[in-house]
Amino acid sequence: MSAQLDGTVGWDRRRLVFVLGVVVAAGVALILGLGFAIYFAISTAMSGGQGDSGSAGKQSHTSTHATGKAHRDAIAAEPMLTVDEDAAQPAPPAAVAAKTVNIPQSAIQGPAGVPSGFPHSPEGAVGQLAAIEQVVLQSMSIPQVDSIHASWAMPGAPSVAKWPLTQDVQTFLGDAQMGGTLDPTSTVVVTPVGAQVKGSDGPDWVLACVLVKVHATITQDAQMGYGYCERMQWHNGRWMIAPGATPYPAPSTWPGSDVSNKAGWKTWSGADEGFDQ
Repeated sequence: MSAQLDGTVGWDRRRLVFVLGVVVAAGVALILGLGFAIYFAISTAMSGGQGDSGSAGKQSHTSTHATGKAHRDAIAAEPMLTVDEDAAQPAPPAAVAAKTVNIPQSAIQGPAGVPSGFPHSPEGAVGQLAAIEQVVLQSMSIPQVDSIHASWAMPGAPSVAKWPLTQDVQTFLGDAQMGGTLDPTSTVVVTPVGAQVKGSDGPDWVLACVLVKVHATITQDAQMGYGYCERMQWHNGRWMIAPGATPYPAPSTWPGSDVSNKAGWKTWSGADEGFDQ
């Protein structure tokens, strides 16, 4: 993890305490932190405390021509809306529905069992990120994470040990006392439900964000919303995880809620042409 996030908005486990499920063993409830980015306490140094700091309501930083590392780092580091831990829990739908965005389907099966073949467009970058995230979190397997990272991360991207999705899997498996892979009696289902593009730098680089609904079954069912962002770069004919520091964490909100709309999430759908350019 980059130094700029450590001690601020990084993935330190002190902040990742939001509950997705409960396992009851010998009459004692075991809280499953899951390691998902429910960072309900954004650092005072970054946000000035709880509140509406962040980039909600701002236009995406898009650039027709690539301008380079400094512009990309600025997009990645810009704060997003601060939300508390309750925002990820099921909530009533907003009175005004969020805009929808058409995310294309995969065309082929790619390396490490991840769907691929998404088009060379911002929507394609979002679709590819969602496919990577789905396979990682549904498999909940350290060997699978290693294989996916090796196949989909470009040189200079965070190492597998520092990859937020690896840390999600490690925390889930550790809290659930499952070893290196998901117990066959348990399931995790990940469904993309929202998307946004935080910014771009020319046609080959996109800061893509995906909101998914996570449904885990251990001994009881539980659900939550989880927001996630990655630098994505078009490389060798496909979107891959790009070099650079881990982006500022995305807001984790319940899809379709008021706070989800405020955070900028569009509804994952085939109802319109795509993101506003």
